[in-house]
Amino acid sequence: MQRVKDFLCAAACTSLGFGYSPIIPGTFGTLPSVVLFILIARYVTPDLQTLVIATVLILACLLSILLAPWAERQWGRKDPRRFVLDEVAGYFLTVLLVWPFVAIQEPKSIMVFAGMAFVATRFFDIVKPFPARRLEKLPQGWGILLDDLAASLYAAALLHVVPMLISAIFTVLSSMSPWPFP
Repeated sequence: MQRVKDFLCAAACTSLGFGYSPIIPGTFGTLPSVVLFILIARYVTPDLQTLVIATVLILACLLSILLAPWAERQWGRKDPRRFVLDEVAGYFLTVLLVWPFVAIQEPKSIMVFAGMAFVATRFFDIVKPFPARRLEKLPQGWGILLDDLAASLYAAALLHVVPMLISAIFTVLSSMSPWPFP
């Protein structure tokens, strides 16, 4: 029975084994989240998508906090590299904060958004802007989880700001004369 429990805990903590990647396990561990989001965006009705995404986020957060002590004992270190549930939670926080404002239903647009959210979330999780680095020091699962959620706030902000900047630039450029000389 203990072996089954350990197997299920390891499967959850490693995002179905992706966290066992010898290189960039957090990045690889986030990939199943991207696939899950794409499935939600494609096959869940738009009026339920936000609820489903929020539910996945809450579940990932709860499991991160509950399973982090197990993971630290199992793998013998604080915030073990293969523990990637926090990356799952981070990705879904980014998606939750941006997708309801985008919610484009074309498959190519969903893939582009999923990719942009992935890159932005991973970038800020790796860079760890203030206060993410400080939050890592919190005890047990809290530090493991909250640094990723803080990084995701930056990722979501970037995903909101960049389209506005691009739109403003194109508006300015389109209002300019094509030939700079009269």
